[in-house]
Amino acid sequence: MKPSQFAKGFQARPDTTSSEKRTALDRLNAIDGLVSNEAKTPTIAGRAIPAVLPSRLQDAEIPDPDNESAAYRAWRLEHGYRPGQIIELALKTIKPSPFNPRYFYVKSSIAELAVNLAKQGQQQAIHVIPDYDNPGTYFVSDGGRRVRALKEANKESVKAIVIDLPVGIQSYKLGYDLNVQRDSQTVFDNAVVWRRFLDERHFQSQKELAEHLGLDESTVAVALSIAKLPETVMQEMVARPDRFGSNMAYQVGRYHTARGAEATLRLINRILSDDLSTRQVADIVKGRATSQESAKPAGRQRYAQRLEIKLGGVSVGDLKSYGDDRLELRLKGLTREKRDDILRQIEKMLK
Repeated sequence: MKPSQFAKGFQARPDTTSSEKRTALDRLNAIDGLVSNEAKTPTIAGRAIPAVLPSRLQDAEIPDPDNESAAYRAWRLEHGYRPGQIIELALKTIKPSPFNPRYFYVKSSIAELAVNLAKQGQQQAIHVIPDYDNPGTYFVSDGGRRVRALKEANKESVKAIVIDLPVGIQSYKLGYDLNVQRDSQTVFDNAVVWRRFLDERHFQSQKELAEHLGLDESTVAVALSIAKLPETVMQEMVARPDRFGSNMAYQVGRYHTARGAEATLRLINRILSDDLSTRQVADIVKGRATSQESAKPAGRQRYAQRLEIKLGGVSVGDLKSYGDDRLELRLKGLTREKRDDILRQIEKMLK
């Protein structure tokens, strides 16, 4: 993709996406809602083959050919593609978009989805954009998690809808809004990607970035402050979006500025183990509460052995041994019943 094509999506102008963004979202949602999962989609190896779709799709709000970009129209005519059509593409032809709204992918979540896809197959098509500079390859606009899971499940193809968007801010915003609808977009994804947007001068200021995204500038400012955290620290919070929203992550970022990465990792563990509230963490940051950090050694002790624990083929945690007399068990993503059963078994063993 040429730099000039990237720049098309980043023209410095006031955000006019309220209606445009909803139209794009509604169009994709309408198509996804009407397409039958039973539609026949022939397996291919690197080129688009038309799929058989239900007649109801003809009534869906699909892109108007009169408003197509020249590049998309040329690609569509060359491949005999009808807008909104589900086709199968070889996974090896699919690549991440440089404007992917997601940055972090939780390995256990991908593994769980891979097991589901292996059993039930792909139920929802991803959205891709042709890479016109490299014919036969496609950027993912929406569905990066499904692509990763399909690869882990050793699949060779993916169901996809090819859409007409420039790879840039428009494709980013569409993916971002779809993720927000699913509650799968995290403040940590925003932090890393928005910081990169500013570093690469796609936007001149956080105010301009906020205007283009249709967000309050304070929301962008909080995310950019979180972006100062090392990725190793963010990774510890990504897997628990229920505990680490923007406010909690902001307080953790303030603590990191004062205490450094090792102390921050210990604070994160305490937030989880003691179920600390954002207010309690804010008090620790301000020095109004005891963080118990002084009793901790300055360095992190290296474990002697580590055993990965899996349930149903999905990693849920690990068991680590330290020295001659210490064991540390960490599990997550369990059902309440499985958690209680494990607790009962541990209690029985210790008696």
